[in-house]
Amino acid sequence: MATCSMTWSLPTPTSSKFRRFSRYQVMASASVNKEAATCLGVKVTEGLGNLPKVILTSTHGSEAELYLFGGCVTSWKVSSKDLLFVRPDAVFNGQKPIRHGGIPHCFPQFGPGPMQQHGFARNSNWSILNSENADGNPVITLELKDSPYSRAMWDFSFQALYKISLDKKSLSTELTITNTDKKSFSFTTALHTYFSASVTGASVRGLKGCKTLNKDLDPKNPLEGTEERDVVTFPGFVDCVYLEAPNELNLDNGLGDVISIQNTNWSDAVLWNPHLTMEACYKDFVCVENAKIGEVKLEPEKSWTAIQQLSIK
Repeated sequence: MATCSMTWSLPTPTSSKFRRFSRYQVMASASVNKEAATCLGVKVTEGLGNLPKVILTSTHGSEAELYLFGGCVTSWKVSSKDLLFVRPDAVFNGQKPIRHGGIPHCFPQFGPGPMQQHGFARNSNWSILNSENADGNPVITLELKDSPYSRAMWDFSFQALYKISLDKKSLSTELTITNTDKKSFSFTTALHTYFSASVTGASVRGLKGCKTLNKDLDPKNPLEGTEERDVVTFPGFVDCVYLEAPNELNLDNGLGDVISIQNTNWSDAVLWNPHLTMEACYKDFVCVENAKIGEVKLEPEKSWTAIQQLSIK
């Protein structure tokens, strides 16, 4: 296994700069140590909106792309076929989050709440902590720490590590949250994964028997129930939380692929498709999200880790 260090210098907003930003804005420029990006299968380049992008390439032919802004994976290709989806209205400007595709973060809040929708991790600059190569498969670890920007919304010291591993037919992510503060804190989180799909042919297996919170009719007052279907489809607007979901779901994307969605410690799942509220592209994707709906409470110096593995069957 080869390991290399990759150094990026990202500006930390000062208090005076921070006051000029809206609740969605952070600095997004970066200076790159190109010589440090020498690990096999790891390439740092300029992406859309001049944002720093990392391309991971396995010697077995698979490829993934991720942006340091938001720590967001935006592409996962197996046999040159992209299994993730990025909506045409996705914004790559370093101000608003890349929330409309790929695998956006929801942290430290999933959904609406006292801070902005889905928290701040998806519109903060992550840094590269290290990278390595194992048998031709690239692995990279990103890091996010508290800043004046995050503390304006959530006044705690923390460290988030996000390890992304690419294999021949799989993409794995490992999220570790550590409390580096002197007081405890609580959070909710999710990976809001967008999969390329034909919505009329897409379906998910593995959810039968789960308790559900169905937000289709009224997001503020979800209807409690139990999933009775062996195969869950997307016939219209879908926004449903599945509590205590199993460790593996299987997504048939309606395009000839079956994707195994395995997890460790992501206790819940969410299915979402906006249907006619997003007429331009709703037919081309479905969201199957691993989530932690209930609050995780962390004492000082304690950590919480959750793993997601996507693989083609």
